[in-house]
Amino acid sequence: MEKDRKELAVKALSFILWIMVYELISKIVGKSLLVPSVKEIISAFIHLCAEPMFRNTVFFSVLRIFTGFFAAVVFGVITAYCSYFYKIFYYFIYPVVSIIRAVPVASFIILTLLWIKSGYVPAFISFLIVFPVIWSNIFQGLKETDSKLIEMAKIFDFSFFKKIRMIYFPQTKPFFKSAGITGLGLAWKSGIAAEVISMPKLSIGRSLYEAKLYIETSELFAWTLTVIILSIITEK
Repeated sequence: MEKDRKELAVKALSFILWIMVYELISKIVGKSLLVPSVKEIISAFIHLCAEPMFRNTVFFSVLRIFTGFFAAVVFGVITAYCSYFYKIFYYFIYPVVSIIRAVPVASFIILTLLWIKSGYVPAFISFLIVFPVIWSNIFQGLKETDSKLIEMAKIFDFSFFKKIRMIYFPQTKPFFKSAGITGLGLAWKSGIAAEVISMPKLSIGRSLYEAKLYIETSELFAWTLTVIILSIITEK
């Protein structure tokens, strides 16, 4: 407990230090249009939270991003297990994963806009970006399963589902946690980027674009702060 408190205190001090560094940069630049002060950003953030449409905007952005994220988790886990147990499926899915990794997010967003409605683009992009992360981590975890445990399962004649529950699931759990944290961060980044380009109604991405368009720098930073807070909360 004491160790956790010390670690939390160090993190808090580090956070405060970087805020002070940012405030110093703001004062050196001396132009709030380029680098608004911390006070201006907080004021803009409070103003945003008081607006009637703020909650709806946040809700729909979270809904889109989490829809894509959870779909990627489910599909990624299922395909990873199928890839491990059936080699032919692995050779089938691997090129798809490789292509998704290689293609820039912006290209996916623009192409997706040609195929589906703008409101569905952020969810689909979040799914595409998170899926390879989940698949790769789970598949790697399965590959690293202790061969002695598998041999023991054969000796005691474990059923397929008992092997999954008693051996493979515990083996992949740390990999799943790591993939989930990484994937959630990527879901937020790609999902918001998709909203900026596709601009669906009631979205954080659209609000970011409009703040940039009208040169409302403080509001732009405030919306960015909103994304950071949401990302931290959902990650926890």
